[in-house]
Amino acid sequence: MKKPLILVTGATGKTGGAVVQQLLREGLPVRAVVRTLDARAQSLQRQGAEIAVASMYDPQQLLEALRGTQRAYYLTLFQPYMIQAAAAFCVAAREARIESVVQMSQWTSNPSHPSLLTRQTWLVDRLFAAIPGVGHTILNPGMFADNFLRMMDFAALLGVFPVLAGRSRSAPVSNEDIARVAAKVLADPSPHHAKRYRPTGPRLLSGHDMAEVIERTLGRRVRAFDLPFWMLLKVARRQGIDPFELSSLRDYMEDHRRGVFEFEGGVNDTVRELTGTPAEDFEVTVRRYAAMPFARRTPARRLRAMADFLLTPFLPGYNLAAYERALRAPAPDAPLFSADSALWRREHSLNPQPAP
Repeated sequence: MKKPLILVTGATGKTGGAVVQQLLREGLPVRAVVRTLDARAQSLQRQGAEIAVASMYDPQQLLEALRGTQRAYYLTLFQPYMIQAAAAFCVAAREARIESVVQMSQWTSNPSHPSLLTRQTWLVDRLFAAIPGVGHTILNPGMFADNFLRMMDFAALLGVFPVLAGRSRSAPVSNEDIARVAAKVLADPSPHHAKRYRPTGPRLLSGHDMAEVIERTLGRRVRAFDLPFWMLLKVARRQGIDPFELSSLRDYMEDHRRGVFEFEGGVNDTVRELTGTPAEDFEVTVRRYAAMPFARRTPARRLRAMADFLLTPFLPGYNLAAYERALRAPAPDAPLFSADSALWRREHSLNPQPAP
């Protein structure tokens, strides 16, 4: 019997790329959607993926990419107008008559959240669920291990690990485990239609706990450093990080401090239940990041990192208030972090209570 062709968006990104690789390992044919045929796309092609070049905002290009596929993994864009891309994909998915979509959502998905991205994600969740004749499964992980380990170079080169959420905790899950869950659902989607899965790591950790794990892995002293957000804005501007990403991160860290990622215990066994293998421990993920080029410790890299760190307080940072005013995005009359929202708790609880 011919195997179903599976389309993957965000294929050159971290979770999308991991999904492509996992599907190929399991012998399933993949069509990877990319924006341009760059080196990353060519690498996927060499691994065995079919490549489709398309804009995520263009329904006609997406329809051409979807033709001949049966299933899709949709990675929500981290952009101010992500809901237009999601609507374009829904139109194309319906016309292409695909059978199933696995959609990456987020744990904080909430219609009244301060984050524009999160409010739109809540709408996208429902938009995908309403595509006639197309099965829909949501993945809404908590915090990705990658969110924290992007700062691995600070730990490796300077012996400090920046922490943004104090002592609050989450159960960071690896990109690879998310990909294994997505691939398992895509391989046989029917039993998973209309379901939500929250893959987590195996234990709750604060940033200070993570610093201890990193110290043990590197075999040298690493101190947790509570990084003020104003300093992060300076570092991010120097590195060219999109201010929209920072605008959302600021709100997620506030939800983190309020305990939203510890809700109802914060840890589950979803990865093992769906894939047959437990979620990897954070220390295993750390070892993989410690071996990456950006974290390799050399005298020249360490000297450069130290100079950058000392210069940071004197550099200009992003003005998020001005950036957000310029977006002119609609906002809720009474914004609520997910941790404070009765609706969010009801929708995300394992034992939901009826609405009052």
